[in-house]
Order: sequence, then structure tokens, then C-alpha cells
Amino acid sequence: MTAYDPNNIFAKILAGDIPSVTLYEDEDTLAFMDVMPQAPGHLLVIPKQGSRNLLDANPAVLAKLLPVVQKLANAAKEAFDADGVYVAQFNEAAAGQTVYHLHFHVIPRHDGLPLKPHTGGMENIDVLKANAEKIRAAL
Repeated sequence: MTAYDPNNIFAKILAGDIPSVTLYEDEDTLAFMDVMPQAPGHLLVIPKQGSRNLLDANPAVLAKLLPVVQKLANAAKEAFDADGVYVAQFNEAAAGQTVYHLHFHVIPRHDGLPLKPHTGGMENIDVLKANAEKIRAAL
């Protein structure tokens, strides 16, 4: 397996080298808004400890990370009055992973509304901040 690259974009966000719209942080995890959301409220949850993905993650890190994913999925569902929540996690390029730091996508879903592609232009920062505030209010 390829080794973890400490220069990936999420490691740079953790180091404060790249800005993000943070909506939750504790000792072990960071959650922030996806800059190319597939739906309003699309957020990412990452561990502060570096691992490439689920395949090489320390089980103790996963034990702390998953309850945060669950808490934020519930908050995002409530904040956006969603019918459901899509939680996605990719492992290696063949599975769709493009950033090689373990992360979970949490995306509020509404019946009948398709997901936008996860490419293209970045969302307006004020929209991301407003969406983060909605989720924080639901926590």
C-alpha cells in the first residue's frame, strides 16, 4: 500500500495552511464544509491523525471518528430538513478517492433531487458559512 502523504490538502487544512469553513472540531476530529458540494450542507469529517484511508487507519482513530460522523449526519439531516443522509467514504483511486487522507462525506438528501457532480466551480464562501451555521445550530 502507498504510504500516507503528509502534504495532502486535508493535512494542510489541519495545519492551518489552507483555509476551510470549519463547523466542528474536537481533540481528534475536524469537520468542515465541502467547497464543491453535491448538495446544500455537504460536509467532510476527518481524523486529525493522518492515515491514507480506512484501510490503514488505526482502529482507535476510527472508534473516535465514527460517532462524530453520526452526530454530524443527524445534525445535517435536521438542519436541512432532509429526507435522508448519504455518508460516503472512498478507499484508493479505483474506488473514487482523490484526497488521500481518511475522510467521510456527509450529504443531506432530499427525495427526487439528484446530487450535483463533485467537480467544477467552488461554492460561494458566504453560502458555505451559512450552511455551517445551520449545522452548528442543530448540534
